[in-house]
Amino acid sequence: MKKALFVAAAVLASSTVMAQANDTLKKIKDSGAVTMGVRESSGALSYTLGDGKYVGYHVELCQRVLADVQKQLGLAKLDIKYQPVTSQNRIPLVQNGTVDIECGSTTNNATRQKDVAFAVTTFVEEVRIAVKANSGITSIAQLAGKTIATTTGTTSVQTLRKHERANGVDFKEVFGKDHADSFLLLESGRADAFVMDGAILAGNIAKAKNPADFKIVGEVLSVEPIAIMIRKDDPAFKKAVDDSLKAVMKSGEIASIWNKWFEQPIPPANTKVGMPVNDATKAAWANPNDKPMEDYAKK
Repeated sequence: MKKALFVAAAVLASSTVMAQANDTLKKIKDSGAVTMGVRESSGALSYTLGDGKYVGYHVELCQRVLADVQKQLGLAKLDIKYQPVTSQNRIPLVQNGTVDIECGSTTNNATRQKDVAFAVTTFVEEVRIAVKANSGITSIAQLAGKTIATTTGTTSVQTLRKHERANGVDFKEVFGKDHADSFLLLESGRADAFVMDGAILAGNIAKAKNPADFKIVGEVLSVEPIAIMIRKDDPAFKKAVDDSLKAVMKSGEIASIWNKWFEQPIPPANTKVGMPVNDATKAAWANPNDKPMEDYAKK
């Protein structure tokens, strides 16, 4: 009987801890603070200007969301702490409560949905290949015998290997610790191509010393919904995040935010990424949803 009571008490205590961990709104209200996960080199989605300052399309959208959360909770002040994350540690840091809302370049897929939750999709990405403009590479078939760079913790090279046109194409992989590192592998000639989300490729090319030295080529490897990531099993916080994003989508303001980061000169070098919003992203704004990338797979 004592053992049964002990087990019951342990389960109850565990449930209480889990409930607290998954009540992000209460955590924010009690502390007056929130931690935003950000990336250092995720193109115009999320990147650093140095000195702890982070900007980008997803950073601005998350700032809008958190302003709405602040109003909802009736907080006179909300302290936003910025926590840089990587492709490798972003999911664990959301799970363990270090990061409350991750505003980077994370693909929403079925596997990740087992561990975390995603807000409604804010960008539908196309995975592509970046090469040096004088490389002569224009397709997947020409990657045979080449060295391909990608970022540790991402799914891009797996996606390339699964592509039907990659059958029989043998290449070597090298890994950058972040997207800037991966691009440097291409820029320095240690890799012949960099496989990644088109926006990240375009953003890193725009920030290169000589952007004209690079180009994005080849077939679209996959179509992936990119979304803001939050903890799983926290419906109240997810609703707050989704409601805020849906309002920005409904008002049309999200198109202006996109234009600001992808079609206008951006800091620090005041260069343009030059990437108009695609039709799949417009469709996601018109009909907000949190469907994983498997739902986007071509039938």
